[in-house]
Formats: sequence, structure tokens, C-alpha cells
Amino acid sequence: MQNKFKYIVLTILSFNVMVTFSQEREQDTLNPDVIQVIKPYTPTVSDAFKVKEVPSLDDETTAAKKEIKYNIFSFPVASTFTPAKGKAAVVDKEEPAKLYDNYATLAAGMYTSILGEVYLNHAISRTESVGGYISHHSSQGGINDLLLDDNFSNTKVSANYARNERDVAWNIEGGFLHQKYNWYGIPQPLYDDAAADAIGDVDHTFYGFNLGGNVAFTDSYINEASVLYRRFGDNNSSGENRFLVNTDGDFTMQDLDFNIGLRIDYLGGKFDRNYFTEEALKYGNFNIGLSPTYQLIKEDLTLDLGVSLFYLNDTESGKSKFFIYPNISASYRMVDEILIAYGGIQGDLVQNTYYDFAQENPFVSPTLFMTPTDQKYNVFVGLKGKIANGMSYDIKGKYIAEGDKAMYRNNLVPYGFDADEAYQNGNAFGIVYDDVSTFGVSGEIKADINRNFTLGVKAAYFSYNVDEEAEAWNLPNLKANLFLDYQITKQWFAGANLFYVGERKGLTGFNDVQNITFPALLNPTETITLKSYFDANAHVGYHLNDRWSAFAKVNNIANQEYNRWQNYPVQGLQFLAGATYKFDF
Repeated sequence: MQNKFKYIVLTILSFNVMVTFSQEREQDTLNPDVIQVIKPYTPTVSDAFKVKEVPSLDDETTAAKKEIKYNIFSFPVASTFTPAKGKAAVVDKEEPAKLYDNYATLAAGMYTSILGEVYLNHAISRTESVGGYISHHSSQGGINDLLLDDNFSNTKVSANYARNERDVAWNIEGGFLHQKYNWYGIPQPLYDDAAADAIGDVDHTFYGFNLGGNVAFTDSYINEASVLYRRFGDNNSSGENRFLVNTDGDFTMQDLDFNIGLRIDYLGGKFDRNYFTEEALKYGNFNIGLSPTYQLIKEDLTLDLGVSLFYLNDTESGKSKFFIYPNISASYRMVDEILIAYGGIQGDLVQNTYYDFAQENPFVSPTLFMTPTDQKYNVFVGLKGKIANGMSYDIKGKYIAEGDKAMYRNNLVPYGFDADEAYQNGNAFGIVYDDVSTFGVSGEIKADINRNFTLGVKAAYFSYNVDEEAEAWNLPNLKANLFLDYQITKQWFAGANLFYVGERKGLTGFNDVQNITFPALLNPTETITLKSYFDANAHVGYHLNDRWSAFAKVNNIANQEYNRWQNYPVQGLQFLAGATYKFDF
């Protein structure tokens, strides 16, 4: 910029010099042909200067600004204005449902079926409460093409007292049961009406009572403990007693924290006779187990390292045996709650009882031999987690090796001796024991779609390998189950339960008491396949008000009289309707 300015000044000066020189030449009286140069013209350029953006003004018209001072005079002003207080907006919300401590249900339906339940609970004080439960389910039967009665009834009663204090919570409970069934599953067409009439009554009754309790400590070496005594028997002079104690506690050894479980289990009983003779069957098994476990938690890994030690004494034979089982499990959070891998290897000594067998299969004969099952090891691996909020899954594979595993096998039709008892006509089940290896794969999905809809699906596949028996009797190769509950509106609700059971193996034929050692030489037997079955059940209900509800149930919608047990078809389509009443004392 400065150089450009110099060039402009130089140009102006040169122009002035040329104009002046021209004027002087016009007035010059000298000979225009003679020019005398005294000194050559040497132009100069003056220094450039920058014009200031804010020039300094100093003249008589410039007046200095006067300083102005402002004075504010504040004084109070009387006011009667009062602002209105803000109010929260009212949110419309549904009134919470009234909850009651007690309810009673009564329903009736096809096959002259009656279903009843009563649940009671009453708080005596802030720390004490009492309660009770009564259930009854009965039917007069009516299955097609049967030669014998098929009615049944099942009644259970229980009562409890609970106390919850600051450092300890405990309760005691007692109960009673009465169950009546019929051995109506005689093989057809081997038996006709005349043979069935000769058998007579085939009803049998189970009864029992139990007394027990549990206690939990807040700050103690013992976390919790439970005790149970149960008496169970039938109308065939059978009876057993079981006494079971379980405790769980924590202790420290060399700065390591351990959890230890203790189990004391006694079982003793008798059957009035065995299947072939009138000689009584007595049994008694006492075992005590100790299971110390050390748990290691490191970030996303949880590892339980332990062992289970059991001592078994057969009180009838006087023989004793010692068992050692692994008790190891681990879980690892691979992706938070979304993907959790787990696995382990465990074992156990399982106490088999007449009560457990009769509750699973009410058509067993009162001529059973009792011995514990030696579950040598159970190896399992799996993945579980959450697919989304309210939806979880569990995929698992396992391999179990068991010694003396109990299986139900149909008692064969007698041959060569008179059937004095109702269960000696090929219509009852005995227990056989064998070493069985089981490989299984299972998957489960549970979904709480929203507050009103719940869905669950579960399926499992099994493969068995037996040692001495021809088949894994009455053990299915496939199981599947689907359940759902839907709260349609505030008043209407519905649900369904569908299950599938795959094929099972059974045995049919004759049994010869005269040649028990070599029955295959004289008595033909045949292994049969029990068909798989599918059962669908549904219910719907309506809340009349906060106390009364009406409902209807439909069982076995497909109307299939399938065989749950060999020669024992179930009732077909069943419809039941009733009501529920909720109340407080």
C-alpha cells in the first residue's frame, strides 16, 4: 500500500513540473532553438504517512463532554396483588385392585367332577400369622369301554403358623391327605366282562399326614434349617415313615469363606406282602450327607467348588456304603444379562419313597422294593439370558449317569397261581432298578409381553441307555409344554396349557410264579410302544367385581382318550365351570 502511494505522488509531481515548464517556455524570450541546461532535474518522493482512523480534533468548535450523573429515588409502593399458587395437574390413573388374603373356589363339570379350593391367611399381629389350605378334586369316572370302575378323589389339607422377628423367622406346618383310585387298567381283550366281575373291587386308598417347619436366621452361622416328618400308607396295610433334616450355614477357614449343607434322611416302612407270596417286605434306609462348597466371584465369573459326602446304611440288611460326589458349577456373564454361559458336574444320593412313587403314578402296587438311586454324576452346560425386557431364554444339555434308577414297569398277567389281590391282574405297576445313562437337550423361553400377557414354551429331548433291562420303561423321549395367560380387559381373563409327551416303552405278557428264574422259557412277553399324546387345556373367566369371579375350564380339547400309563386311558373332553370368592376376616 505504501509503495503504491509513493507512485501516485511521483506521478502528480511529474505532471506539475511538465505544466510549469511548458508555461515558462511560452513566456521565454530566448531563442527557442537554444536550451541551456544548468542542472538535471532530480525528482524526489516524500515519505508516505498513514491517515489515522480517528483523527485528533483540536478546534474551537470542539466541546468537551460533560459528565452526567443519574440519581434514582426508591420508595415503597403499596400493592394488594397476590400471585396464585401453582397446582399440579391431575393425572388420571386406574384405581389399584383390592387385594384379599383369602379365597374359596368351587366348580363342577362333566364326569360328575367336583373341584374345590379354600386358602386362608390371617395376620394375628405384625409378626405373627396363621393360614391353611384345603383342596379337593373328584370324579365319578365314565371312560369309554372300561370293565372296571374308574372313579377317583384327591383331598389335601394343610395348616401353618408363622412368626417373623428381627433376627429370626420361623414357621410350622402340618397336613393331611386322602386319595382314592381304582386299578381299572386290566389288559383287554385278555379280560372280558366275566373275568372283570370275578376280580371284584379294585379300589385302593392312600392316606398320610406330615408335620414340619423351617427357620431362617439373619445374622448367624446357620442360614436356614428345615425338618419334616411324614407318615404315608394305604388300605393294604402298607406304611412308611420319613424323617428329613436339612441345614445350610457359612463358616470361615484360613480366611476362606465356605458354605456347608447338612442332610439327615431316614426312611423306614413295610408292605404287607410281595407280589408273588404273602411274605412281608420291609425296608429301611438311613443316610447322612455333608456338602461343603467354596464360592469364588471374580468380575463376571462365579465358580462354586465343592464335594458331597454321603453315608448310607441299609437298616434291614445292616450293610453300609460311602459315596463321594462332585459338586462343581460355574457361570460366566459373556454379555451382561443377555448371554450367560454356565455348566457344572454334580451328583446326589436320591431317597426313593413310596409316597413319591404313588404321587407320580397312583397305580403302583403295594409290593415295591425300596432302595436309593446313586446319581453318580450329572454333567450339564448351557446358555441363558434375556433377549429383551421381559423375555428370557435357557438352552441346556446334560448327561446323567445313575445307578439303581427307578422305572415303572407293568406287572405281568399272572400265570400258574391264583390272583388273590385286585392288583394282581396285570393292572398295576412295579418298580425295577437299573443303571441308566441319560442324554438330554432342552430349551425354554419365557416372555412377559406386557403386564397383561405372559407366554412360556419349553421342550426337551432324551436318549437312554440301560444296562440290564430291555428298555427304559415308561421314560418318554420327548416332552414339550406351552402355557399362556392373558388379561383381556379389566374383567375378562383367559389362559391355556398345551403339552406333548413322546413315545414310551412298556412290557406286556404273562408271569409264571412257578418258574421265576427262567420266565422267558415258558412265558412269552412282548415289548410295546405307548403312543405319544397331545393334550390341550384352556380356561376363561370374568371378574364380576373385586370379590366374585366366574370361570370355565376345558380339558383335553382334542378329546383323546390316550394312555398316560399302560392300559390306563384318561377321560376325554372335560368341561368344568365354577366361581371364586375373595374375602378377608
